[in-house]
Amino acid sequence: MVHNLARLFRYRGLIQSLVARELKARYRGSVLGFFWSFINPLLLLLVYSFVFTFVMPASHDPRVEPYALFMFCGILPWTWFSSSLSESAGVLISGGNLIKKVLFPAEILPIVSVLANMVHFFFGLPILAGFLLYYHRPLNASELALFPLVVLVQLILTAGFALLLSALTVHFRDIRDILSNLLTFWFFATPIIYPYFLMTGWQARLLKLNPFTHLAITYQEILFFEGPVGHLKWLLVLGLISVVFFLVGYFVFDRLRDTFAEEV
Repeated sequence: MVHNLARLFRYRGLIQSLVARELKARYRGSVLGFFWSFINPLLLLLVYSFVFTFVMPASHDPRVEPYALFMFCGILPWTWFSSSLSESAGVLISGGNLIKKVLFPAEILPIVSVLANMVHFFFGLPILAGFLLYYHRPLNASELALFPLVVLVQLILTAGFALLLSALTVHFRDIRDILSNLLTFWFFATPIIYPYFLMTGWQARLLKLNPFTHLAITYQEILFFEGPVGHLKWLLVLGLISVVFFLVGYFVFDRLRDTFAEEV
């Protein structure tokens, strides 16, 4: 496993090529092409602004106003996470012609799915930054310096889930259907559409068991809320857990590697 893991660095050129191919294939035949990477998050934010301003106006906690912007700070990274898991679950099955090649490293496929969706996440950041400036949200340079750390932790955690799910789905096809429902529950179990400080007692303790809770809160503290990033210690703990989980996911993937060609 250690040998195969160390080998990934040598395939960085192949990973880059496959990520570029994935991004091009997603918008092939589209008139606007890559501009959809900017238009989609912009439309998403405008829809939320319209719905929660005119269609479903409600009295939100003043600390999360404008509410649509608060929600977008969590939905943007969640989209990266959920899309990566959904795509990676079936990526080995759809890429069966590649993994049947003896020299092709199968673990590249779920990692490419994660990285391609990370690129879309980055494309959405300028839209988010523009609305943060429009609403005059205070951005602190020292807090923004932590942003790459949050992205790195999410990348490692998401890659661990992607490796595990992609390997298991080859043998248990029901995982894809279960995952779609699980992600819906997971979304509502994460403080994205509601602020974390409204949860107390057993609800708060339950939220802390959700790994994406700590990512969502840290993104919100960096980009939306004023004051220091009080959730930093939880992020560091999650970072260590993510590294361990990535190794576990890769271990399972490596143990099942020899069975992929037969199952797909």
